[in-house]
Amino acid sequence: MPDNLSTRPPTDPAQQELILAAVDKFLERDVVPHAHDLEARDEYPFEIVEQMKKLGLFGATIGEEWGGLGLDVSTYSKIVERVSAVWMSVSGIFNSHLIMAAAVERFGTEDQKRRYLPRFATGELRGGIALTEPDAGTDLQGIRTRAEKTADGDYILNGSKTWISNSIQGQILAVLTKTDPSAEPAHRGMSLFLVEKNEQFRVTRKLEKLGYKGIDSGELLLEDCHVSADNLIGGEEGRGLQHILGGLELGRINVAARGVGVARACLDESVRYAQIRKTFGKPIAEHQAIQLKLADMATQVEAARLLVESAALAYDKGERCDMEAGMAKLFASEAAVNNSLEAMRLHGAYGYAKEFNIERYYRDAPLLAIGEGTNELQKLIIARQLVKRNPV
Repeated sequence: MPDNLSTRPPTDPAQQELILAAVDKFLERDVVPHAHDLEARDEYPFEIVEQMKKLGLFGATIGEEWGGLGLDVSTYSKIVERVSAVWMSVSGIFNSHLIMAAAVERFGTEDQKRRYLPRFATGELRGGIALTEPDAGTDLQGIRTRAEKTADGDYILNGSKTWISNSIQGQILAVLTKTDPSAEPAHRGMSLFLVEKNEQFRVTRKLEKLGYKGIDSGELLLEDCHVSADNLIGGEEGRGLQHILGGLELGRINVAARGVGVARACLDESVRYAQIRKTFGKPIAEHQAIQLKLADMATQVEAARLLVESAALAYDKGERCDMEAGMAKLFASEAAVNNSLEAMRLHGAYGYAKEFNIERYYRDAPLLAIGEGTNELQKLIIARQLVKRNPV
């Protein structure tokens, strides 16, 4: 796990309020009017991305010294919740990008930080992380992508990656490889490289998904891809899994915040609809069966939000927070799944219709239980950390 954790001071409350107000305005003006149609066509939101650049979202958690906003993760998670309540896919466009940036900022060499972080912060250079392979997802130590050192000290990469967000429209990815396949344990032979797309590193196909549409998910092939030794993150082999796990803590907090956003959207639309829809001469909000559903949905939203806040606070303090992030991700993603199903039941046929948003929440929510490590994996992480932190 990371041994180079950096703290970030709390964002000034007045600044946080201004930033969140700007995000709300952006969502109302640039996302709400277009989300339904773009999602239905599975179309990449180019104009929305341009507005996110202007807003600084691609540099949200990157330090101010590198041109980013330098926000603490507590503020960042609130941004993600707001965005996801409108259209979850938009949050994914800057989440994977910021995991990549976090790996560089926390573990990269000074040269790597100078070369890449300012361009990451403006969104001029966008990307994500390339971890998953056809035969290795949750078990990252099982990856097969190889990075072999050449006589001049650079590397040649060969392998394939799949289900990679931002791989089609992005220009650069942090690619997890094996530099020593014989290492025991396997993680000691894994390294992380910054690789810009070129003819030797290309997208082979766009992957079609049930939900989470609009954001590009692709399959990638590396064929004798030459990468400079200067792009080995940290400049030292064998630290790649360690470096990416630090970024995945941020990713899991992001996924948890998305879960809060989706769960809240389901709740808000259900509360509104329950006061409009009438059966047996009165709004369904007055029927006890509906009230029980709304109470459970609201409680899950609030509990999920508090878990996200706890994980974000630990991250901002520079503490190890894989347990806290795992708890938040586990609970919030399940809250999104549960609330999306309850919202569909509550809305009846209208919830099942593609004309409205409920069916989109129902399709988007399951991704949260899978992405950034399955919820089953989160339970293992939580249990192991409980035992480790409470030795007898």
